[in-house]
Amino acid sequence: MLPQYERLVDGAASDTGPGGYAAGGTGGGGGGGVGSLRRSKFRVRFGRLAVATVMLPVAGFLFCVIWSLLYNFEQANATHCLVYNFLPSLSAAIGNYQPQRFVWQFSVLFHAPFRYAIAFLYKNHHLTLLSRKHRKEWAYLACILNIIELSSLVGLSLWTSSNNYEIHKICFSAFVICSIIYMYLVVLINRLTRTEELLTLAERKSLRYKRRLLLVNVASIMFAVYFFVRHNNHCEPGIYSLFALSEYVFVYSNIGFHMTAYWDFINAHVYFHWRTGIHFSAV
Repeated sequence: MLPQYERLVDGAASDTGPGGYAAGGTGGGGGGGVGSLRRSKFRVRFGRLAVATVMLPVAGFLFCVIWSLLYNFEQANATHCLVYNFLPSLSAAIGNYQPQRFVWQFSVLFHAPFRYAIAFLYKNHHLTLLSRKHRKEWAYLACILNIIELSSLVGLSLWTSSNNYEIHKICFSAFVICSIIYMYLVVLINRLTRTEELLTLAERKSLRYKRRLLLVNVASIMFAVYFFVRHNNHCEPGIYSLFALSEYVFVYSNIGFHMTAYWDFINAHVYFHWRTGIHFSAV
């Protein structure tokens, strides 16, 4: 069951007051849903959970690169050109050797369920923003792109370039294309629906970082394509490592973009209840 999003209200207020999100099937009438959340055994601020979730692929990828440099330097940096390189590509670092492959797959698979939940949380958030613009289909499109992006990340992590290159290539291509389109669409939605003078400090910071990280992300993939083509055409020493460095920037700028959820839902909490499951609240 997907996590639900709820806005807690005062006990004297109606369970489905203006702007609130009622919890379908989370309890009986008379404020049962709200009461069950307040009596929840475990509650955590959304920002803390978001940081912990994002740190899994951040730390996992960093481990894979460092371990490859320390213990698989020659193999990880080898290419058909047989020239010197000093950084392994993304695919070589995360999928060609152990324990790197296990660490990366664990970090991706463990953080994926929470990322899927955030995708649906953003769908509701974007639907609210777009309600007056008659562009609700953009919210659904952004959600679909986000889900495809994450599913492609899971796919390229499970089917590595060494054990199934064709599936890995398809998943990697889908990840790159969908992530860039998704990031651009989210920036466009915010630009269309929001006036900067009316934003809170956290919302301004989120939108500012989204714009910057989108530019970095697009620039990094363009550099990656350039260095990849140059390496294959000229076989110059170190060029493939610059391609790998561009991949690293692409990955971390993508992670940073998704990390802006910290500011978008800065006041939100995540509640875990043994009967009703996981809930997001706006307060």
